[in-house]
Amino acid sequence: MSSKGPSLSRLFLPFFISLVIFTRFINLNWGQGFFFHPDENNMASAVSRLSFSDFNPHFFAYGQFPLYLAFFTQKILRQSGFDSAVYILRSYSALFSSLSVLVFFQIGQILFRCQKTVKIFLLLLVFSPGLIQLAHFGTTESFLIFVFAVNLYLSFKLLKTSQIFPLIFLSALSSGLGLASKITSLIFIAPIYLAIFFRFFLSKKYKKFFFYSLLFSILYFLFFILFSPYNLISFPDFFGTMRYEASVATGAIKVFYTSQFQHTPAYLFQFQKIFPHTSGLPVFILFFVGIFLLLRHLKNLSSKNHPLLILVVSSLIYFLYTGQLYTKWTRFASPLFFLFPLSATYVLGKISRLHFLYPLIIACLIPGFLFLNTYLRPDIRLVASNWVDQNLPPHSYILSEAGNILNLPLGTQNPYQVANFDFFTLDNQPQPIDDLARQIYKSDYILVPSRRIFKNQKGDDFPISQRYYQTLFSGNLGFTKIKQFSQPTGLFLDPESAEETWTVFDNPTIRVYKKTTPMNFSDYQNILTL
Repeated sequence: MSSKGPSLSRLFLPFFISLVIFTRFINLNWGQGFFFHPDENNMASAVSRLSFSDFNPHFFAYGQFPLYLAFFTQKILRQSGFDSAVYILRSYSALFSSLSVLVFFQIGQILFRCQKTVKIFLLLLVFSPGLIQLAHFGTTESFLIFVFAVNLYLSFKLLKTSQIFPLIFLSALSSGLGLASKITSLIFIAPIYLAIFFRFFLSKKYKKFFFYSLLFSILYFLFFILFSPYNLISFPDFFGTMRYEASVATGAIKVFYTSQFQHTPAYLFQFQKIFPHTSGLPVFILFFVGIFLLLRHLKNLSSKNHPLLILVVSSLIYFLYTGQLYTKWTRFASPLFFLFPLSATYVLGKISRLHFLYPLIIACLIPGFLFLNTYLRPDIRLVASNWVDQNLPPHSYILSEAGNILNLPLGTQNPYQVANFDFFTLDNQPQPIDDLARQIYKSDYILVPSRRIFKNQKGDDFPISQRYYQTLFSGNLGFTKIKQFSQPTGLFLDPESAEETWTVFDNPTIRVYKKTTPMNFSDYQNILTL
């Protein structure tokens, strides 16, 4: 190796560490004091309820480990309250997202023997739109991705190392912490069991297989109880929450915020509404080429102990479970986000001609650059609020929508009469039709704060909502669009066509309509009831 090689290698990792820290930690105070993510709000509220005299968070949708982590960090920093809990949770998300990239870098070293290919993989991970977004949410997803990455890496090591006990202990600790953060991370133990199976069972070392499997199971369960003790202490509350969450996830219980998933296809939905946006269109396209090449490579493997087999099987198990659920939120698919840069890297690493390779890499990075602008600019809702203050007359009557986590912060400078109408019950009860007609009649302006209602409540199940939005957007309701606020974050993709949580929490499109053709109350009734 030439003397130039080690020097470049020493510069490479610090450069990319700086990049990943920048993309994950930039503007963690997005929202400027307004907190629009419901899971983040719920977790921060639970942290705020903790005290040294009562460690029961009275909140079991997530485990206690991330809540305790934020609580003790608050005490060390001598902070308290809801706002600081949000920012601490976001900081940990950014930290674990950064660490995940470094773990995947180590995984890349095992899967790709060419250093050029490993560097491409790391670069695509750094600028993965989905991973950047999750790093800015104070939720558990970044940590769970980290747990999955660590378990994959440790499982690869378990295939060959002679130091079994330390790796079993670390694997159990990682798995236990994941389970103490969210119960669905139970799936992330798959790589460890697969590694033990390949290492010992296929070698007919049955006693060692059962011993290490049992040891791992006992240890990760103990760590789970240690770091999330109230799941056991307050088991009825924990079990009741899990039963409710499972009912929502499977569609047994229908709630207003899952209406977008009615009649959506299992498994296909993620490839239509999630993965193209979270990976970026160029990476998404290369993913399919890479999967074809990877599967051919997997088929030709002579050794059953190859790490790639563990990665593919573990990821497939996770996708087969989450992909068939009724609720198909973006966060449910997040542990698989790394697969798209990985598969795309496999394609790019085989391109030897630089005049083809470099433009392709740049194209793959553009969606990440565009998405990063979400956190480099003021929150779009506050931009819209400022515009309204400067352009709409004081005391205007504005019809808006309820159910958008937080209502748009209007009236910061001028007093407005804002009616946040409940569209979620509009198609289920007859009386709200007259209520909506009355609100339209009184309104000077209509505000559509996100795509949450009109994209979800459409078709035969929502006839009134569909008529309202069709006539509003076409101008037949007598309103004209005077302003739209949006930030482009995709490359040839419409962010509003994605699964709703991709945009509504941090980058919704906001529309403002002005009444230009006033009508009678009865006219609006007729429009809504035709």
